[in-house]
Amino acid sequence: MASSLRILVTGGAGFIGSHLCERLLDQGHEVLCVDNFYTGRRGNVAHLLNNPRFELLRHDVNFPLYVEIDRIFNLACPASPVHYQNDPVQTTKTNVIGAINMLGLAKRKRARILQASTSEVYGDPEIHPQTEGYWGNVNPIGPRACYDEGKRCAETLFFDYQRQYDIKIKVARIFNTYGPKMHPDDGRVVSNFICQALRGQDITIYGDGTQTRSFCYVDDLVDGLMRFMDSPDELIGPLNLGNPGEYTMLELAQAVIRLTGSTSRIVNKPLPADDPKQRRPDITRAWDALGWEPAVALEEGLAKTVDYFRTVC
Repeated sequence: MASSLRILVTGGAGFIGSHLCERLLDQGHEVLCVDNFYTGRRGNVAHLLNNPRFELLRHDVNFPLYVEIDRIFNLACPASPVHYQNDPVQTTKTNVIGAINMLGLAKRKRARILQASTSEVYGDPEIHPQTEGYWGNVNPIGPRACYDEGKRCAETLFFDYQRQYDIKIKVARIFNTYGPKMHPDDGRVVSNFICQALRGQDITIYGDGTQTRSFCYVDDLVDGLMRFMDSPDELIGPLNLGNPGEYTMLELAQAVIRLTGSTSRIVNKPLPADDPKQRRPDITRAWDALGWEPAVALEEGLAKTVDYFRTVC
């Protein structure tokens, strides 16, 4: 990535966004972190406030933003079912209107913009692993649709802006990511399991525990996002970014119990509506185009995440 760029990170006080802000500052860039603090937390970036190249702005991307920037990472949107289903209309608006506003800013400033899309655009997949060419199997009227279809519509907007206005876009499809600074009450499986284990509570598995996920440590994901942003203009995506290692929910729960030394029991509850049975990225395109693949093994990343959650659970 070129030096001394002015980079906007929307959702910059969130889990992934705060790690991204740190890495961009480490590279010598000026960073404008924008967040409305719906799920982002000021504490995630508090240690950056004394850095003269860092600025924190409370702002909702549903309203236009007029700033001087060179690049935009659009991460603004609640990403866990607990949060995005709490206000589904606002979630859809953030995905769609927020994308329009950030694309408008990119158009005005001729800035390169990266959209943090999601593996949820694949829905409950009928092919496995998921490749970027797969169009998905999404319920457009279900309780998850505000996020799934919102992200799909955002992708549509990005590609239409690219075709119609020649905007320099990047669309990354992010698979399950975990690590320090995750919100302890976000309802995601890694944070749920770790907090339940540390508190000595029953570990709740939805369904029979055979459904699978692939877990990417946040440092690996941020590295992929930054490589993608810095790639040639013609590489626009969509591009899967995730760890192709695949684990059942039962395997994850057992790993968390082992790493925490917990005596928690594993209990089963009904599977939520439209919850995917399998999730695993095909990252061939990311490897071929960026030379990127995750480097942090699940047990190593979980150990670091457990250490963090010992301070907040």
